[in-house]
Amino acid sequence: MNDMKQKVESALETIRPYLKADGGDVELINISEDGVVEVRLTGACVGCPMSQMTLRAGVERAVIREVPGIRRVEAVN
Repeated sequence: MNDMKQKVESALETIRPYLKADGGDVELINISEDGVVEVRLTGACVGCPMSQMTLRAGVERAVIREVPGIRRVEAVN
């Protein structure tokens, strides 16, 4: 599981500059046994009407592409 966490963190690093450019960021919270990654969007991403699109089209796509076994990414508070 630690190897998977490192891979997820690495995938998040690839998209982090784009989030930070708009004043936001993402924080890894948990990875479940069944391949669900929980993240917390922070900064300007909180309350942004585009945050769901950012989560699906940006964060989830990057993580699923880079880490085998991940099925989806969910935002938590």
